Amino acid sequence: AGQPRRMSRVRALTAGALLAAGLMLGSCGLQPVYSGGSTGTVATAMSDIAIAPIANGKGYLVSTALRHELGPVNGNPQFRIEIELEEQILGFGIRDNNTIAAERITLRARYELKDANGKVLLLATTGSDMSIDNVSSSDYATVAAETSAIERLSIVVAQQIAQRLTLFAKSGQLVPAAAK
Repeated sequence: AGQPRRMSRVRALTAGALLAAGLMLGSCGLQPVYSGGSTGTVATAMSDIAIAPIANGKGYLVSTALRHELGPVNGNPQFRIEIELEEQILGFGIRDNNTIAAERITLRARYELKDANGKVLLLATTGSDMSIDNVSSSDYATVAAETSAIERLSIVVAQQIAQRLTLFAKSGQLVPAAAK
């Protein structure tokens, strides 16, 4: 008879703690970034950004990943993002047979968000790196690992750019030139 009563007290205390935590979170000032859904301020601003062509295959990967993050662009975008990529592959660790044991691959992006008049609204950089082991003596395996790493880094860099643009839009600084 004592066990069910103790369980109900534990449940009541747990429910009370969860309710208190929920009330505290509600009053802390946090707001959803995409409030208003697809017609909200941020979503509308993201669909107003055209992505300038980015040079080479890595540029295509970043551009595609960024468009996936931002969503479809509307028919008359008011903003344009220009991105320059820099890739670096650095070998480290030498084996007994003088081959490289591992590589660090770095992908950096410098980007500018411009309004319709060409005014720079945001200038920023971001990047990520990844290490790969050269466990095989096969050159094909190394190239495949490097390609896979670049694909993953492109997604990470695009997500970082999208997050920065989202925060910029949420701050109210992403206003079309015609609306100013």
